[in-house]
Amino acid sequence: MYPDLSYFFHDLFGTAPDNWTSIFKTFGMFLATVFVVSAWIVSKEFRRMEGEGLLTPMIIKKTASSANQWIKDGLINGAIGGFLIYKIPFIISNFDNFKRDPASILFSSGGNMLLGLLALLVIMGLYYRGRTAASEAGEIRQWPHQKVGDIIIIAAVSGIVGSRLFSILENWESFSADPLGQLFSGSGLTIYGGLILATLVLVLYTKKINLPTVHLADAAAPALALGYGIGRMGCQFSGDGDWGIVNINPKPDWFIFPDWAWAYDYPRNVLGRGVEIQDCVGYYCNKLSQTVYPTPIYEILIAVLTFGLLWYLRKRLPKAGMLFFIYLGLTGVARFFIEGIRVNEKYDLLNLGWSLSQWLAFFFVIGGIVGYWFSSKNGRPINNQVVTS
Repeated sequence: MYPDLSYFFHDLFGTAPDNWTSIFKTFGMFLATVFVVSAWIVSKEFRRMEGEGLLTPMIIKKTASSANQWIKDGLINGAIGGFLIYKIPFIISNFDNFKRDPASILFSSGGNMLLGLLALLVIMGLYYRGRTAASEAGEIRQWPHQKVGDIIIIAAVSGIVGSRLFSILENWESFSADPLGQLFSGSGLTIYGGLILATLVLVLYTKKINLPTVHLADAAAPALALGYGIGRMGCQFSGDGDWGIVNINPKPDWFIFPDWAWAYDYPRNVLGRGVEIQDCVGYYCNKLSQTVYPTPIYEILIAVLTFGLLWYLRKRLPKAGMLFFIYLGLTGVARFFIEGIRVNEKYDLLNLGWSLSQWLAFFFVIGGIVGYWFSSKNGRPINNQVVTS
């Protein structure tokens, strides 16, 4: 396992673990990769849809008061930049703790207020210098692919918040024991929470900018599938606790994959769970006392296969929206069965013993079936179909 980059370099080059490169946490790097890859896929799909006439330039209303937009943008970016500058002296003086747990340092009260305020004023000044003169009310025409950056940022923020909140609901005992640590933990994100909240926020945003939500959903479907697989790579390589139940059964003959794909003990897991590894060097020196099902591996494989299918179908379906609902149904089916061998709290609702994720997966499958049927009957026709991959 590689909790952070220093452990990867330790195995590759023999350098000491827990050095300065440990600030690059494995899960965080994979999560950043998710957003980069998703932005590329959505942008590519938007451009394809624009070329086929499915998407047209958006008409965004501009008012005379937009000349003062620099104040809003300056305050937002100044606050972010000011906060980072405010934290730098505290990070430097507590670098050892920052290497182990960046969130605890970033969200603490320590920092230099003078530097933070100075950075805020400087950034506000830059926005003031770059402000535009007042203009009359009018309209701005923008292509959808020009808004991908905003869409990904909105999806990232709302998705992470939703994922974290649903993870807390699934692990309430852990949250009760350490509320602050669990709230700002980068591990243990629940995909359904992120998908639900991000969807709600993006629907409102697309209405605001006059972008057809259904085409955004179809463009995002392959990105969601592949992004989930990349995120689960972060879970697997960091050992963040998203593993399965104990599996001490011998590997069956039909299982053609390596032993570690059947049962794994997650050495150097980021949670520090299990027993100590003998002669281990570094801060993370624990492995699970019993092997478990490495469920992230199964989810990675399913996600890649789902992405491949969606990528193949994206130009071959007759109605808009069908692709997204196929994704919704497939991800629901996959998650429902994976949950059967994952460690999550079960509920006695209707005596079924399902976890929260299984209940959500069930409704996702129903939503996928109903949505696909509705889209096939009432969805926007896709006239300019191209059957090449």
